[in-house]
Amino acid sequence: EYQWKGPFYFIQGADPQFGLMKAWTHGDTNNGDDEWEEEIKLAEQAVQAVNKLNPKPKFFVLCGDLVHGMPGSRWKKKQEQDLKDVLKNTDQDIPLVFVSGNHDIGNIPTRETIDDYCKNWGDDYFSFWVGGVFFLVLNSQLYCDSSKCPELRQAQDAWLDEQLAAAANQKCKHIIVFQHIPLFLSNPDEDDNYFNLDKSVRQEIMEKFHKAGIRAVFSGHYHRNAGGSYKGLEMVVSSAIGCQLGQDTHGLRVVVVTEEKVVHRYCSLTELGSHGIEKELLDMLAK
Repeated sequence: EYQWKGPFYFIQGADPQFGLMKAWTHGDTNNGDDEWEEEIKLAEQAVQAVNKLNPKPKFFVLCGDLVHGMPGSRWKKKQEQDLKDVLKNTDQDIPLVFVSGNHDIGNIPTRETIDDYCKNWGDDYFSFWVGGVFFLVLNSQLYCDSSKCPELRQAQDAWLDEQLAAAANQKCKHIIVFQHIPLFLSNPDEDDNYFNLDKSVRQEIMEKFHKAGIRAVFSGHYHRNAGGSYKGLEMVVSSAIGCQLGQDTHGLRVVVVTEEKVVHRYCSLTELGSHGIEKELLDMLAK
């Protein structure tokens, strides 16, 4: 869909992370993820809310940490199967887009962990067009630590440069990026921490994105809502469908794309399921 056809919207979710809630409560994030009933219910609630929306979203993207189990851990396969069973009920007219998180491919990914993810969920980085808007899905773990697979980091970098060059020629309306780990949480100059990309890499990526005219980067990982901007590039950090680490509710983000801008609202699962999209956003779609 290279041509602009008018305003549309999509739904962004992050971190269903089956298994984290019990692990977090018990203070054992390495082995405590042997139950995930609560997360199954939340993921079901998310799917039901998305299915009820009218008009339908163009797609539903999940920005990483699909399950809590790290590669090779005891419960990972079962957690993945249970998530797939829930997601199978998504309306068939709403494509699902998956983004890899650190729990999906490991904090220090290897070719094997990435291959395993790709077999299960699809490519770890790719691009697609919707209504004249160009979307890029990136593997942010390669920016965190690619020491065990440096050639994969180089391949993604080369691919990204090609994609951005092609997008420039296509005259797209907007370019939007999805990745798991935020570039930053609120300030482009903030110190390095577990929840953002290291400054050394961050600056380079932000500048590349800015020069390419990228409008927004959507991510998860933080399990709280946050965000900021860098030279007109908006960084949007969405809280989790699953375990909350702050004061936010379990929720999803509604993202409306108009000719001029990208507007988004984080909605609790309950609110979205019972009331649907708020009137102000619906009015933008009608224009």
